[in-house]
Amino acid sequence: MSGDIANETGESINMSTRKLSRRTILKRAAGSFAAAVAGPMILPSSVFGAEGRTAPNDRVRVAYIGVGRRSRQLMGLPEGAEITAYADLYQKRLDEMKARNASAKIFPDYREMLASDAIDAVVIATPDHWHTLPVIHACQAKKDVYIEKPMTLTVREGRAIVDAVKKHNVILQTGSQQRSGPACQRGCKELLEGCIGKIHTVHGANYPSPWDCDLGEETLPEGINWDMWCGQTEPRAYHRDLFLPRAEGRTYPDGRPLGWISYRPYSGGEMTGWGAHGLDIVQWALGTSETGPVEIWPEDTPAGPIIYFGKESQPTPGMEPLIRPVTMKYASGVVLKLDGKGPGGGAVFEGEGGSAMVDRGKYQLKRDGKTESIADPPGEDDTKAHLKNWIDCIRSRQQPIAYAEIGHRSATMCHLGNIARWTGRKLTWDPAKEEFANDTEANALLSRPMRAPWNI
Repeated sequence: MSGDIANETGESINMSTRKLSRRTILKRAAGSFAAAVAGPMILPSSVFGAEGRTAPNDRVRVAYIGVGRRSRQLMGLPEGAEITAYADLYQKRLDEMKARNASAKIFPDYREMLASDAIDAVVIATPDHWHTLPVIHACQAKKDVYIEKPMTLTVREGRAIVDAVKKHNVILQTGSQQRSGPACQRGCKELLEGCIGKIHTVHGANYPSPWDCDLGEETLPEGINWDMWCGQTEPRAYHRDLFLPRAEGRTYPDGRPLGWISYRPYSGGEMTGWGAHGLDIVQWALGTSETGPVEIWPEDTPAGPIIYFGKESQPTPGMEPLIRPVTMKYASGVVLKLDGKGPGGGAVFEGEGGSAMVDRGKYQLKRDGKTESIADPPGEDDTKAHLKNWIDCIRSRQQPIAYAEIGHRSATMCHLGNIARWTGRKLTWDPAKEEFANDTEANALLSRPMRAPWNI
């Protein structure tokens, strides 16, 4: 059944020889997990310039799913790529995009856009609970993908994405743009090469876990498809401080940040927000990008500084269960401590021969009584470099620097930290099987109920 999927009548559709119809994509929103990810790998038609998709020497036509704040920061595409379409569930945003780019098409439903022949690839910068379905649907439609970090809301979603990417031979780049920054590249490379000897301890930031949403109801602005925004989650009333990622800096009276990134139904909190950056650096520098720790536990010690909006803050009273320091241990013996002693976008590494700090745009090495510091050159933009790496790989069909398995494993690190806090006990993790040993409660937290039809 190489490359085939079944349409709503059960008829087999070979995606390597037929264009996916608008009706088929719309119906696939309620498709099963097995249909989404099962099947062997096939060679994408884009390699040959077939089926209306770009050949290696043609322009790459990119569409955007979600056109809010972060998406607009990802629109500086490299030469040879152009924006041809936008999809968003808020008509006001679509109108703004049309005013900026009159030749592009706009769609209130991304599934209709994926059926377009004028698209080779998509950038997805939606809320976290709206990452997985668009990625899987894009893979089924043979579109290459740039997915903003964290890649997923749950561990099971991550494996579903990796499987879909493999099945459809799609190029996927996770938005861990620090992997394209010169300072982070040098720091992680030198740590892998043993610049401080064998690493024994890593210190990271103390990223808070999400809390339950207790916002009231506000008048829904005209033009927002709010039921679709709620997606896989149980619907709740609209509130602007839920609709926005970090609510433009607004906070509760006790100092806790507002915004969907802070709420458990929609995100993993800053553990997956900033943690997806910092823990990705840890994985990279330790050479564990395709695996993970084997033990995770919350500490009983009081929390030190925590990370909000990428900056240190003092703990808010009453939040203790959500900001307990977390420790993870790798099979190699390396211990990772999320104790607030590391930077938000990276970590501090301690080895037998010195220490090093890798953070966004900077790298500091201490050994033999000397300190060496480097930073990204002025004007260096790791996001633009990351997008360029993705576009280059779309043409070459080579793996990008933050391919699907990397994005999945880094997000999994964040999910493990949250699950340790939620269960309140030491957990034994099998990174090969991606399950906890003899712990039904913890394993139940590897996925979440998904409201139909927004399920996989």
